[in-house]
Amino acid sequence: MSLMSLPKAELHVHVEGTMEPEMVFALAARNRVNLPFADVDDLRARYVFADLQSFLDLYYAAMDVLRTAEDFTDLARAYLDRAHTQGVRHVEMFFDPQPHMDRGVAIEAVIDGLTAALSEAEDDGRITGGLILCFLRDRGPDAASSTLRAAGSRVGSLLGVGLDSAEVGFPPAAFSQVFAAARDLGMYAVAHAGEEGPPSYVWEALDVLRVDRIDHGIRSMEDPELVARLRQDQVPLTVCPLSNVRLGAVERLEVHPLARMIAEQLLVTVNSDDPAYFGGYIGDNYEACRAELGLGRQELVVLAQNSVNASFASAERKAVLLTEIEAWTRNLASG
Repeated sequence: MSLMSLPKAELHVHVEGTMEPEMVFALAARNRVNLPFADVDDLRARYVFADLQSFLDLYYAAMDVLRTAEDFTDLARAYLDRAHTQGVRHVEMFFDPQPHMDRGVAIEAVIDGLTAALSEAEDDGRITGGLILCFLRDRGPDAASSTLRAAGSRVGSLLGVGLDSAEVGFPPAAFSQVFAAARDLGMYAVAHAGEEGPPSYVWEALDVLRVDRIDHGIRSMEDPELVARLRQDQVPLTVCPLSNVRLGAVERLEVHPLARMIAEQLLVTVNSDDPAYFGGYIGDNYEACRAELGLGRQELVVLAQNSVNASFASAERKAVLLTEIEAWTRNLASG
C-alpha cells in the first residue's frame, strides 16, 4: 500500500506556493497580466534556488496573477484535489494577504475565495481544515498589525496567524504585539523559525510570541537545551524536507535532521511548504523520506499520527483521523 494513501494532515503549506506553472499562465491570461516569463517551460526552468530569498523573488512575481476571489478558489481547489490523492484528510493552509492587498485585491476576496474551496472539500467529505493568515516578517510589525485590522469581519473565518517570508534579520520578538492581539481574538499562533534563522528565533517564538507550533525548526537541533524544551513540552514542529533541500538549508536529504528529531522524540510532522516549486507534495515528501532517509513504516505512521495530534482540529475530528490511520496500518499488515 502506497504512502500516498496513508491518512495525514498537512500543517505547513502556503497556498500561493501550490500554483503550478500552467495555472500561473492560465490566470495571467484570464486577468490580462503580463508575465516576465516566456512560457511554462521557461518558468519551471527557473525553479533553481540559492536560498530562501531567491525563491521569494520568483514566488512573488508569479502570485501577481491572483486578482479575484474566483482565482483564489481555483488555486485552493486545485491544491485540495491533489492533496486528497496524497492522503491529506485535514489541512491548515497558510496564505499571504499583504502582496495581494498591494495589488488592490481586497483581503475579503482572498479569504472568501479560499474559504469557498475549503467548504467544498469539507462538504464533499474529503478534507477538513482552515486558514492561517501569515504576516511577512520583512515588512515589519506595523504592517502586520494593519493586516490583522484589515481582516476585520473575516477574523472569525480564520484559524490563526503565522509569521513567514525572509527569516534572517527579522527575529520573531518584534511581532509580540500583533501576536498578542491575535490571541486576544481567539486565534491560534504559529511562526516560521529555525529554518535559516538561528535557534534563538525558536526560543523567541515560544517565549515571546507564545506560539502553538513552530514551522520548520530544523536548526533547533543545534541547541541541546532547546531540544529538551521541545521534547518536554511536545511543541509541534512542521518540517518540510524537500523544501529544506531545494532552498539549501540542508545540503541533501540523506543528511536532513528529521531522523534525529524523531529519535529525540520531538513532535515532528512532514509537510510540503511550497510544493509547486520544491519538487513534491506531501505524499512525495513521505516517499522521499522513506527512500533517502531510510525511515521505516512505523516511523512514517508516527509522523502521520503526529500531524493529526499537532493540528487545530477538534478532538472529535482528531479521533476520526487517528482511527483512519489505525485502519490503514491494519490493512497494510494484513495485506
